[in-house]
Amino acid sequence: MTDKLFTDKTVLITGASSGIGASCGAAFAREGARVALTGRNAARLEATALRARETGAEVFALAGDLTDRAFREVLARSVGDRFGRLDALVNAAGIIGSGTVETTSLEAFDAMLQANLFSLFHLTQLVLPLLKRSKGAVVNVSSVTGARAFPGVLAYCVSKAAVDQFTRCAALELAPSGVRVNAINPGVVRTNLHRASGMGEEQYAAFLERSKETHPLGRVGTPEEAAELILFLASGKAGWITGDTIGIDGGRAQTCAR
Repeated sequence: MTDKLFTDKTVLITGASSGIGASCGAAFAREGARVALTGRNAARLEATALRARETGAEVFALAGDLTDRAFREVLARSVGDRFGRLDALVNAAGIIGSGTVETTSLEAFDAMLQANLFSLFHLTQLVLPLLKRSKGAVVNVSSVTGARAFPGVLAYCVSKAAVDQFTRCAALELAPSGVRVNAINPGVVRTNLHRASGMGEEQYAAFLERSKETHPLGRVGTPEEAAELILFLASGKAGWITGDTIGIDGGRAQTCAR
């Protein structure tokens, strides 16, 4: 019988109530991990937890808003108290919103950075003692917009570019402790991200159809595909990879604006 990648290891996954985070919950549980899950939607988070438990994994789920500093502190403390160790942190939580340099309000810009950057930074900081002890790994979910500019989503692009740079800086600083930090940069993935931003079903369907043209491989991605890359980066198989931002975008980052 093949050994599982995360037997006797613990993983904390944010944004686990939907999309890439939810798929990560199932993937890490399948590979033997003890899984700590968090997300804003309690009902959907419990559905993710149920899927993970069906593999026989030990699961801890705590619903809450990661933009709340007190919640981040409770989450980090709870994971430490419950499991006593942490081998990987997957920062998959995030939001998207429309707006240009002229139309984006200060409040909207701040909300984007709070959700996509500040909470990621602080949670990573809070669990570092546990990650250093296990010589663990951090995997951040960034975006193709971290590497390429796209009009109409300025705050989102800025937040993801910052996540990429945070990934590189943290990787250098934590390398002496044996902690690896990487990011994935997905193109359009079929998740709840755009719907949660207020995009209607008809508009979303048109967006997905258009994305077949803007992604050279002719389709959008799946959360499961992103989760498999995250699983690899968090595992010992990627033990000599750190500070990298890896595209998983159907070739989208290789194209010019169109």
